[in-house]
Amino acid sequence: MSELEDLYQEMILGHAKAPRNFGRLEPCNAQAQGYNPLCGDRIGVSLLLSDGRIADVRFDGAGCAICTASASLMTESVKGRTRPEIDAVFHRVHDLVTGKGNRDDPLLGKLAVFGGVSEFPMRVKCATLPWHTLNAAFDQSSTPVSTE
Repeated sequence: MSELEDLYQEMILGHAKAPRNFGRLEPCNAQAQGYNPLCGDRIGVSLLLSDGRIADVRFDGAGCAICTASASLMTESVKGRTRPEIDAVFHRVHDLVTGKGNRDDPLLGKLAVFGGVSEFPMRVKCATLPWHTLNAAFDQSSTPVSTE
């Protein structure tokens, strides 16, 4: 494993062990739940939207290291952004974890750490569940998101 891959792995483990923006957001004006039945990840995302931007975001629940780290890094990357901006980032993240993207994409920033997920196709759903749940929160969906 290269030094860069070691650094990426350390960052994922760091966010999994000490996730940022963890806990329920009160007050919030949008929220959704997500579930990955394959590995048991359960996540909730709550948003405080203001003028079409995410003023604040939190996540809660329990998931594997990839899911938790993805949610943690996602919350850091979406604060202050609009839905179209977030959609652009999510498409780049999805391309990255499915092996179609590039870690050097400047829009990814720290999210580039998930490039190695493409080597483990069963983990793509773990990495993308927080993003799908975020989209459901934007849509005010009361139906839990499922990766199946």
